[in-house]
Amino acid sequence: MKNLPEHIVPYKKTPTFDQDTVPKGLLKAHQTKAGVWGKIVILEGELEYTINEPETEVIILSPQRYGVVEPTIYHQVKPLGAVKFYVEFHH
Repeated sequence: MKNLPEHIVPYKKTPTFDQDTVPKGLLKAHQTKAGVWGKIVILEGELEYTINEPETEVIILSPQRYGVVEPTIYHQVKPLGAVKFYVEFHH
């Protein structure tokens, strides 16, 4: 997993999701648009974050470890029990 580039800035964020309200689209492979980075912020619990390309990488996110979504790279998430999180979008 890469780090967020220093030159980007946040411009919007999702509502807070939990294990019951996470949109189905996030549970299967999806991607952001060109130039759009994501920061997956965990408020409580853990979330499995899978980066599907160029090689599969599985990372357990927690309040101490956020996830970075690269532009146009397919990825997906899976709640590991009770969780609360949101996604912040940067460009």
